[in-house]
Amino acid sequence: MNKNLASILITNFNKSQYLDRTLRSCLNQNFKKKEIFIYDDCSTDDSLKIINRFKKNIKILKNKKKKFKSGPLNQLNGIINLFKRSKGEVIFFLDGDDSFKRNKIKNIVRFFDKNKQINFIQDKPYLTKFKKTMSLKKKYHIFSIWPQFYPTSSIAVRRKFFLDFLKYIEKNSFSNLEIDARISMFAFLKKQFLTTDKSFTSYNFDKEGITSKYKKFSILWWKKRNEAFSYLLFLHKKLKIRFNYGIDFFLTKLINFFI
Repeated sequence: MNKNLASILITNFNKSQYLDRTLRSCLNQNFKKKEIFIYDDCSTDDSLKIINRFKKNIKILKNKKKKFKSGPLNQLNGIINLFKRSKGEVIFFLDGDDSFKRNKIKNIVRFFDKNKQINFIQDKPYLTKFKKTMSLKKKYHIFSIWPQFYPTSSIAVRRKFFLDFLKYIEKNSFSNLEIDARISMFAFLKKQFLTTDKSFTSYNFDKEGITSKYKKFSILWWKKRNEAFSYLLFLHKKLKIRFNYGIDFFLTKLINFFI
């Protein structure tokens, strides 16, 4: 581990049309002590051709065979593989079609340096398609059981926090649950969840992305919600925290029973 180093972990599958912008946004950061990794998960487009242009400055991991049928599990597997090769104290996640503003790494690292008690932070992503900053719809209250989280590329964590998180991921289960949901729930229960009002990430809403198939109130949406509740319950038990069952929980379980 290098306390003065930031690690950027990029996962990619068929995002060739965005990759040049994504990789340049990492290389152009106004923070010198950084390492950049990219995991290509069996892309069939021109991704590898573009990635190889940056091979002098970026560490590349090419996967030749997908481990899971699930997109979220393959993404998680890619991040874990990159993390094992990284050495940075602060870990940044980035999807192959998103990008960082030039001052993101510098500002987030500075924030961690000034707030030793914080291990997780997310910034408010800028939606490139809609040309506006994403905002959470509702605020927390004392009885909240769900963290209001932004996409993966907005999240940064301390290395020690991610190592702790890996003990609770159940990486072969919850196939519909992306890493942003998992790690946000974990941070929320550990009382480490923090959101900054600043925007350092540009988020691309891809109609063919991992989350695109989960249309609200569709069968897949209800199945994913059921998995999210199951994982949340799993975390409560592992962390020995009392779980507050509510109407939403029982409604979700009931609907999944019939579908």
